[in-house]
Amino acid sequence: MPSTTALKHRIKSIRNTRQITKAMELVSASKMRRAQDRAKLSRDYQNAAYDLLLRLNSLPDVGSHPLFAKRKVSSRLYVVITSNSGLAGAYNYNVLREFTAALKADRDSQVTSYVITIGHKGAQFARRLAGVHLLAVYPAFGDEPTANDIRPVLNTLIDEYRDKKIDEAQILYTVFKSNISQQATNLSILPAHVTDGTSAPTMAFTNFEPSLEEVLDSAAIRLIEVQIWQALLESLASEHSMRMLAMKNATDNANDLIDNLTLEFNTARQAAITQELAEITGGAEAIK
Repeated sequence: MPSTTALKHRIKSIRNTRQITKAMELVSASKMRRAQDRAKLSRDYQNAAYDLLLRLNSLPDVGSHPLFAKRKVSSRLYVVITSNSGLAGAYNYNVLREFTAALKADRDSQVTSYVITIGHKGAQFARRLAGVHLLAVYPAFGDEPTANDIRPVLNTLIDEYRDKKIDEAQILYTVFKSNISQQATNLSILPAHVTDGTSAPTMAFTNFEPSLEEVLDSAAIRLIEVQIWQALLESLASEHSMRMLAMKNATDNANDLIDNLTLEFNTARQAAITQELAEITGGAEAIK
């Protein structure tokens, strides 16, 4: 049985750790509420953007536009959104597992894989992969990202697709569903061609000014930007939610450990007291 001094040190150490995990839980809960509100408020905008993209796909000549044209996929670019730090449960693991499955499918199909990472965890993982071309690394954009933060990512995607260096672009992120449910998903953003079988009102007889090509060019870029923006907000809400739950579980485990060690400490102290009494009694009997 450990000594009472060792048990005291362990209890003190766990109490200090519990203070840290409790503080991180409260901070993550506060950040999660703000991130959750931002993600929910912008979902209607994303849905409207997706609906507009669906309508644009009904145009007769949309397939000839550079951003809508579908090509045989021989190279694919992934945008992987992770966090800068750990202690967020399975948040990073779920996204990277989805990424690994996509890379395996690419290798089986002999498709060249490129990646842009957002967050240090994704960058650390991508650097260790063989046969994957790492185009750019961005740190996580903080709790209040702006449109200027994602503009370099958007420009890289557009330029790579226009120059036919890639044939498809996908974004891997975590969708926030509830405080206890988040789901890693893979969303195709280029080509800007919706093929989910959803019907939309035709726009075949709509007039465009100054021209159809210019309208498609501007609209497609903005609509792709909306998808990236929403993916970033969903990821932030999911990260803070999963970190809050992880820290809550750590705090609960610390409480259980403290209770068990306190019981062990009391048992060890009682045994020491009993042994001292026995020694005193034995000494008194010996003197008699």
